[in-house]
Amino acid sequence: MKRFKTTILIAVFTACMMVLCGCTTWDNFKAAFIDEQDPDTTIQIGVLEPVTGADSKAAEDEIRGIQLANKVHPNVNGKLISLVFSDDKSDIDAAETAAKTLVEKKPMVILGSYGNVFSLAASPYIKEAKIPAIAITNTNPLVTVNNEYYYRVCYVASNQGDLLARYILESENENVAGVLLPRNDDVALAEATAFTDRMKAETENDDSIAYYEEYTTGQKDFTEVLTKLAETKVDKVILPGDYTDAANIINQAAEMKLNVMFLGDSDWGMEEFHKMLSNKVKATNAAFVQFFSADNSGIGEEAVTKERESFLKAYAEEYGRDSEPSEAMALGYDAYFVAVDAIDKAADDATSEDINKILSDPQYSFEGATGLINFNQNGDPMKTAYINVWQGGKTATIYTVEALK
Repeated sequence: MKRFKTTILIAVFTACMMVLCGCTTWDNFKAAFIDEQDPDTTIQIGVLEPVTGADSKAAEDEIRGIQLANKVHPNVNGKLISLVFSDDKSDIDAAETAAKTLVEKKPMVILGSYGNVFSLAASPYIKEAKIPAIAITNTNPLVTVNNEYYYRVCYVASNQGDLLARYILESENENVAGVLLPRNDDVALAEATAFTDRMKAETENDDSIAYYEEYTTGQKDFTEVLTKLAETKVDKVILPGDYTDAANIINQAAEMKLNVMFLGDSDWGMEEFHKMLSNKVKATNAAFVQFFSADNSGIGEEAVTKERESFLKAYAEEYGRDSEPSEAMALGYDAYFVAVDAIDKAADDATSEDINKILSDPQYSFEGATGLINFNQNGDPMKTAYINVWQGGKTATIYTVEALK
């Protein structure tokens, strides 16, 4: 009877996890909550993510990338890698609790969380525990600044403005551009400032920004600012800010038959953004930064890494060849492999602090699915990026921007 009750209890736990944490597996749940981890045979990697709540859908690809990497490489230094999940429930207060719970399990490295605010909430606990953490799609610079234990595998928002400027300078050979941004948006302003700084520095011309206008977030009619744009004849314009506003601006510009390429951040690579664009918008009307491209034809030879090919093969085997992996999935995959690579480079009795020393070493680098990754003094990556467009319902690469120096 006792054995029967135990079986029923485990079945109930399993059912609960399937309902609440559809992205996690029974093995992950069992390893995190039922089994006692044997440090002689197991290495724990923590995963801090919103498995439930409003942000759980958006976080799925980060988690899938981590899980796919774990399936490809489940061992390190002769030990089984156990993914230990902690659900921050898409809530700031819950994120603090989830981080505290996770660090108490003493994983070697923590991956996540999706959502800048959740990583910021977890940051003090990660720093106090001295456990290195790797954010996946966080673009807020505050996630890594002043925390020597937090890293990221994507560029911060301001760097994306720099990358877009480099694209039009290097690929398009243009020395004049424009800026259209929302008022009172600090992140958009940082991106626009990085763009204008690069343009002015490279052209040695303070007038290289020939068009600079602002609008109000949520505005519906952009006739006035777009009419001014048409009068300048500027045909490359950075458009930072909310992607809903960006889509409305691009659609209205297409209605006005403006021959302009608007330049945006990695959010434009999301399917939700693509669906907002009207059928009058051409591929040449919207170009954007991405940290991964499944399109081999448009990327440089140096970007076709061994890990990239392994990732695409593993993805095709897991999900079929009729779909393409998202940027977030590739970044989640790389975050896991960076953690494993650092663990592999450490001694068998290494602590989390030892792992952190490896990641913080200026000479450290890892050639991942998204390109060569090096971390700067803030824990931010210096890596390859891609300028993509939407073409035939898929993203296509039109230029590869080499790592920022």
